[in-house]
Amino acid sequence: MLWKAVNLLLLALLFLLLPLRDCVRQELFSNSVWNEATIYDFIEDDIFFEILYPKELGYTYRLRQAKNFGTPFERIFKGIRLVLADPLECCSLPYNAPELQGAVALVSRGGCSFVSKAVKAEQAGALAVIVMDNDKDNDEMYVEMVEDNTNRKPNIPAGFLLGRSGYMIARTLRDEHEEAAIINIPVNMTSVPFHKLNQPPWILW
Repeated sequence: MLWKAVNLLLLALLFLLLPLRDCVRQELFSNSVWNEATIYDFIEDDIFFEILYPKELGYTYRLRQAKNFGTPFERIFKGIRLVLADPLECCSLPYNAPELQGAVALVSRGGCSFVSKAVKAEQAGALAVIVMDNDKDNDEMYVEMVEDNTNRKPNIPAGFLLGRSGYMIARTLRDEHEEAAIINIPVNMTSVPFHKLNQPPWILW
């Protein structure tokens, strides 16, 4: 790790000494740092998914896996549907359970425990559940989803999505009258440099 520290120190000196406009210096410094680092250096346990359709949502998204319930995201789902639960909080069996069959359920935080949401999504036939924060302005804080001491054991993977990303996905699907997005989950990002990451423009990881 010593060489990384030396590189960062040299880059910081370059950042201070180069006779460039502030915004140009900042961009140069940021890109140089990220070029030296892969995602794994910063995010070891989180997982990622990518949206293939609709194209306006075509970015790579980060998820925080449930801490102590559900199953790991070990099975790779390619071209699977991502469907909004109705009602979105998914505290009871969704009205659109047939649409959730064989899909990934996108649900909202609030109204009941994370475990309850996973249980109801599984009962509807979903193969995984993504819980988006109910704060649509949250673009940085990941919540640790933990069990609720009810001894219920959902058998599907569960992950937490930032509220800003969840809001953008849900709004786009509704505005475009789309029943589902098409995604790949999980995607392997362990060796991808930060500067090559296709992240949503509204999120800075």
